[in-house]
Amino acid sequence: MKPKAFFGVVVPMVTPVTQDARLDTKAVERIINFFAEAGVSPLLMGTTGEGNSVSQQDGLRMVETAVKAAAGRITLYAGLTGNCFAEQVAQAEAYTKAGADVIVATLPTYYALTPEQMEDYYRRLADSITGPLMLYNILATTHMSIPVDVIRRLADHPNIVGLKDSERDLERMAQCIEIARGREDFSFFCGWAAQSARSLELGGDGIVPSTGNYVPEMFRQLYEAAVSGDMATANRLQDETNEIAKIYQKDRTLGQSLAALKVMMQTKGLCEPWMLMPLTRLSDEQEKAIRDALD
Repeated sequence: MKPKAFFGVVVPMVTPVTQDARLDTKAVERIINFFAEAGVSPLLMGTTGEGNSVSQQDGLRMVETAVKAAAGRITLYAGLTGNCFAEQVAQAEAYTKAGADVIVATLPTYYALTPEQMEDYYRRLADSITGPLMLYNILATTHMSIPVDVIRRLADHPNIVGLKDSERDLERMAQCIEIARGREDFSFFCGWAAQSARSLELGGDGIVPSTGNYVPEMFRQLYEAAVSGDMATANRLQDETNEIAKIYQKDRTLGQSLAALKVMMQTKGLCEPWMLMPLTRLSDEQEKAIRDALD
């Protein structure tokens, strides 16, 4: 079997903004170069990237800036969110025209959807856009789970190239990896960072760890160790990155953890810790505690 088109480490990149909520394009360039030098790709405007809070105008600027900075060195994944189908199609096409390699779409989230509606949504989206589409399952934010049998059927669609699954369910993870195993045209990416090594050991194609914003090189090393069969090294790196993740995640909501992650990135000169509404920056005391923990 020839190598799959989509694999490896894909970091769900933070969206850097200024104090007045403008896209910080210079920071986008710094982060993209940081990722390219580490050999990892970005997922722009995913959950970690506050995708639901990014305007359509800034979303396009984000893709354009990232494409220019990447200069063909890495694959660019662009997140797609929202509830208006026509606007989603238009935005996906704009991202693809700007140079995004893959569109990664979550379910629309205002209404609870039946499995049939989920399948129809993704089929219609895949039929309506020119760029390849990746499914994105994240129960924590959409409050819905794409059934495994729906994923199995969607995997046969010629324009659906993979699944990023962030659901914390080991049995489900194994079932989804099995769907992707042995086929060239559909990839499985594990969005549950704490199970990165395990997913690769089971035959997953890639990992999507938010902690990769801070230590992308460690996840690249973890990936390379796992795919080469060196699980001792992969599991050691898993434990080490899990400890780093606790610095920004422990005892915080998801939104607070993203603000804390930006504080960590600030210590490397990558971005400032401003957030897009409705999320907010942490207090001075909380930010100092994170910097102290890193020291």
